[in-house]
Amino acid sequence: MSLSFDPNTIRLPVGHFIGGELIPAEGGIEMRRPSDGKSYTACPVAGVDVVDRTVESAKVALKTSNWGGVRPRERTRALQAWADLIEAEAETLARIEALCSTRPVGQLVAGDIAITAEQIRFFAEFADKEGSELVPTDDANLGMIMSEPYGVVGAITPWNFPVSMAGWKLGPALAAGNAVVLKPSEMTPFSTVYIAQLAVKAGLPVGLINVVLGDGPTTGTALTGHPDIAKISFTGSSRAGSAIMENVARTGVKPMTLELGGKSPQIVFADADLDRAAMAIAGSVTFNAGQACVAGTRLIVEKRVADRLTASILERMKAVRPGPTWNEATQYSPIISERQRARIDSIVKAAVEAGAECLTGGNVMDSPGYFYEPTLIANVDQANPAIIEEIFGPVLTVQTFETEEEALALASHPTYGLASGLFTTDLSRTIRFARKLEAGTVWVNRYSRSRDHILPTGGYKRSGIGKDLGRDSYLANRRTKSVLISL
Repeated sequence: MSLSFDPNTIRLPVGHFIGGELIPAEGGIEMRRPSDGKSYTACPVAGVDVVDRTVESAKVALKTSNWGGVRPRERTRALQAWADLIEAEAETLARIEALCSTRPVGQLVAGDIAITAEQIRFFAEFADKEGSELVPTDDANLGMIMSEPYGVVGAITPWNFPVSMAGWKLGPALAAGNAVVLKPSEMTPFSTVYIAQLAVKAGLPVGLINVVLGDGPTTGTALTGHPDIAKISFTGSSRAGSAIMENVARTGVKPMTLELGGKSPQIVFADADLDRAAMAIAGSVTFNAGQACVAGTRLIVEKRVADRLTASILERMKAVRPGPTWNEATQYSPIISERQRARIDSIVKAAVEAGAECLTGGNVMDSPGYFYEPTLIANVDQANPAIIEEIFGPVLTVQTFETEEEALALASHPTYGLASGLFTTDLSRTIRFARKLEAGTVWVNRYSRSRDHILPTGGYKRSGIGKDLGRDSYLANRRTKSVLISL
């Protein structure tokens, strides 16, 4: 059965999901399909009253279900059943997401959605394997570090990978015994509403997962500043992360996990497998049209192999063909909005005006929807806008080096430190660079995550604080208290 579909036939769950019910809401933010630019519905905007109601629903659900206090294996089984249902409904879920987002339907079923189910199962298994511990004291005392859930966690997810980002937030928070109020991006909200509906069908307590739709200034501000939200988890831009920190500081104090922007380097030495490097590097900036915080958008290559590597990358970048996200064969995504595409184009034009050379691309594509040409820019210095700015599009810069010291200096960015890539067959060099690169993730001879969900992700500098995925993410959804008993 083909996954391709007619976008005009898809029914969307338009509304907030509160207390186990879809709450229809009219009006709001006009939404346009990235693949053809056509308006198709509006995203409701939850105000303070709706957020208050939603947080109260989560509090009641947490208390009546005793979700944080039940036998941990019960949480594991419930989350595993939810993951099973997500997989069973993968085609329906993929069509909802492909209609609204930049994710091609052909990549969703076996990719994003299957991975999301895996991640939920991964976190579910922590529920009965991580907990309190006894600690060494003298014989006259008994020391314990008790672990417990926070309560109601507030989460905000971005538009670029809607389902999998929701899984990043919901999986560890629920496994750790919390309830969640989640605000998806107003540009891609409906697949998140659908997986919340599936959670209730799978048997999770009603009201444990709540989804409020809306924008950042109104809904996001109300959620992050709410006094009954005990912890915040956010993935998005560094600017939005700073605004959340400011809002939380103004309204109180609470822990936060922030996975923010990036401008990640990919360093290639002459001893690397250049074909493998070219495939990984071109793929990192054409996958989802470069709309990923970890996209490796700065190529830093040893000078004596720069021409050969650049030619190979150019060949791969020129080979991509755009297509609507509802076509199963599509591999190259549109940009999320006309506004974002215009921003990408303006930075590219500014880079050229500052002296850069555009080797390929650099223009809006002549096709329906918001497509932008894969772009490779050379002759850039560290002050060039294409080096400084997180473009969040299919734009790669290239710089050359002759020594390791030069490579490290070029790799360092004044603002970001989210991810990095290193291509070399020298093990000693690999260890040296892994220690010195200022990034939360270092990929070697690859540039992508694997399905090893135990590896955490998070950044240095303004790329964020805390970690998603891995054991770190589960533990970040638990708080600890010290108990000392005199015997």
